[in-house]
Amino acid sequence: MDVSALLTSAGINIGICVVLVSLYSILRKQPSNYCVYFGRMLSGGRVKRNDPRWYERFAPSPSWLVKAWETTEEEMLAAAGLDAVVFIRMVICSIRIFSIVAVVCISFVLPVNYYGPMMEHKEAHLEPLSIFTIENLNQRSRWLWVHCLSLYIITSAACALLYFEYKTIAQKRLAHIAASSSKPSHFTVLMRAVPQSPDQSYSETVRQYFTNYYSPSYLSHLMVYRDGIIQRLLNDAEKMRQAIKHVSPDVSCNPSLKSCTFCTGPGPTNSFKILSDEAGSVQKLELGELTLTTTEEERPVAFVFFKSRYDALVASEVLQTSNPMLWVADLAPEPHDVYWKNLKVPYRQLWMRKIATLVGAVAFMFVFLLPVTGIQGMTQLNTISKNFPFLRGILKGNFMNRVITGYLPSVILVLFFYTVPPLMMYFSTLEGCISRSLRKRSACIRVVYFTIWNVFFVNILSGSVIRQLSIFSSVKDLPAQLAKAVPTQAGFFMTYCFTSGWAGLACEIIQPVGLIWNLISRVIVKNKDASYETLRFPYHIEIPRLLLFGLLGFTNSVIAPLILPFLLIYFFLAYLIYKNQIINVYITKYESGGQYWPIFHNTTIFSLVLSQVIALGFFGLKLSTVASGFTIPLILLTLLFSEYCRQRFAPIFQKYPAEMLIAMDRADEITGKMEELHNNLKAAYSQIPLCSQESSKAGCSPPCSDQELQASEQLKAENLEAEVIRAFQRSKSSHDLEVKSCPSGSPSRYSPGFAEIYKRT
Repeated sequence: MDVSALLTSAGINIGICVVLVSLYSILRKQPSNYCVYFGRMLSGGRVKRNDPRWYERFAPSPSWLVKAWETTEEEMLAAAGLDAVVFIRMVICSIRIFSIVAVVCISFVLPVNYYGPMMEHKEAHLEPLSIFTIENLNQRSRWLWVHCLSLYIITSAACALLYFEYKTIAQKRLAHIAASSSKPSHFTVLMRAVPQSPDQSYSETVRQYFTNYYSPSYLSHLMVYRDGIIQRLLNDAEKMRQAIKHVSPDVSCNPSLKSCTFCTGPGPTNSFKILSDEAGSVQKLELGELTLTTTEEERPVAFVFFKSRYDALVASEVLQTSNPMLWVADLAPEPHDVYWKNLKVPYRQLWMRKIATLVGAVAFMFVFLLPVTGIQGMTQLNTISKNFPFLRGILKGNFMNRVITGYLPSVILVLFFYTVPPLMMYFSTLEGCISRSLRKRSACIRVVYFTIWNVFFVNILSGSVIRQLSIFSSVKDLPAQLAKAVPTQAGFFMTYCFTSGWAGLACEIIQPVGLIWNLISRVIVKNKDASYETLRFPYHIEIPRLLLFGLLGFTNSVIAPLILPFLLIYFFLAYLIYKNQIINVYITKYESGGQYWPIFHNTTIFSLVLSQVIALGFFGLKLSTVASGFTIPLILLTLLFSEYCRQRFAPIFQKYPAEMLIAMDRADEITGKMEELHNNLKAAYSQIPLCSQESSKAGCSPPCSDQELQASEQLKAENLEAEVIRAFQRSKSSHDLEVKSCPSGSPSRYSPGFAEIYKRT
């Protein structure tokens, strides 16, 4: 690939980014798109905007960039939680590291690569990209010490920044734990693989076990039931509540005629009335033979509550019996984080599921070799002309030649990669994760492995699967093989940065799926309601992408440094766009407490070591024994630094400090809050949700959406009926409500928050 093909790909992607970002600044001002671009603010009822005049709504403006830039870390922590702050810190850390890397490599390494050998240079746009790589240097070149010294500077700066960031994030996690003193998960242990007894139920077995062995600290427990008809009915009721949640209580209208959506004939629409006497209405319902014993079978899983946080921590860490497959204890996730579907999976199946999902992920990784190697062949004109003779006439044109070799391969690869995150999330679900945050973190790790293997290793090695296997059969030749392959693929990595990085961020901010779905629901389905579906931040997609570009930056820093300015542009855009999306679009229903940071740290260390190994291989190819000798200690020092960080900081992200939990217990006992916390434990873990909330509270402690409350294991049919009645009474207002179902254009039919936005526009 030459510079002209690279500039063609850059120009196409810059044009796409400018068009999409300008379109976003217009679409976000349209009232009909508020549910797409302000989902967090609408769900929280905190929409405060200076709505523009009608002519300003159709002019692009950078106001959202200013707002994203001015948002502080404290505001983001209060609005979106610690995981969002940690993700933004990843982007900031990448900006700091690669700013140093870019200054060093562009100032010293790139001129050496370009002017090192004595040769006659062409005009810049006619030069091949190999002229800017270390491959341009001669053997035993005296300029290789510049690359070795740059590698030392890059490693030192990256390790220093990683250390201070790791220390800062660890402190934030400890502060997050201390600030969440009222979380019920601190008192709760999830007990799985409860042994079955022919003489008593699971509930009686759990009570007998903990009364016998944990009598001073045991408080109570709650069994998990098999999903049944009650859960399905409550899910249907929640869908109905979502459908009418924006109906205003002060609207009253008479019956009217409205044309049918799918035919031209008018149909009568009558007003409906929500009665104030819900209790009387519900009491007329007959529950019949509906009981917990027939519809919600007990599972060998229980939430066990303890009197103190420290007692729960001790119970979760020790081995309960001599058989590790029975009475398996773990600290329970937060109520809104519990993945109820996987609690019914027998514990003895988990190890088989993990092996099966691992085999499936590896198999898919190798199947993905076929499109990746095919795409790699498109970057070479000889391969394209040989395999597709009918394209030889088209390839003679300079522009089409540049588009096909410089732009099209990266676009096809990006399109193929859209199938990876959903599949990895499915594998993580099959694996049996008990919490939603753990499932997303597991999917994130899988996507990281998959991306690094397919985008980096498969592309830099040969274009056939057979040759790749032969290369890896000789491990000692791996550094030299990588050193030979990386410079040849520098152009492809740059175009991938344009397509997946720049254009990917533009697609993220425009939200094409939500925008198209909103358009279909309003124009085709003619649903004028303001209902919207809130989204969660896709950490399992964005973190692997961020780490991949970090890997490309490190491995190409001293080999092909021309990629570094393009990566810096991506990181700066990511900082602004992701902050905007976190503030306005995504809501936080659950979080991991900053546990994504070790993934970022470990992958960055891997990228550093890999870049050093590749440089070592190149120094060997160039017969520079001095540079090779100085690179080996650098690799060892980097590995020692990684081990120190693992010993110093990693346990903070894996376990809770006992001294902190004991201090929290003592503080609650002194203030008298302990009894209140005990009383709320059974109300926190509910397999059957009896109430629902719309949005997350500030700080996400606890996040407030679809909070699941708990039903007692001894709940009888009449108690269940009473609970349903009370929940129904709480969910409705105390006065009559009469609503007309036809006039979609009237702002008065929406909730007050949405009506205010509608009136301003």
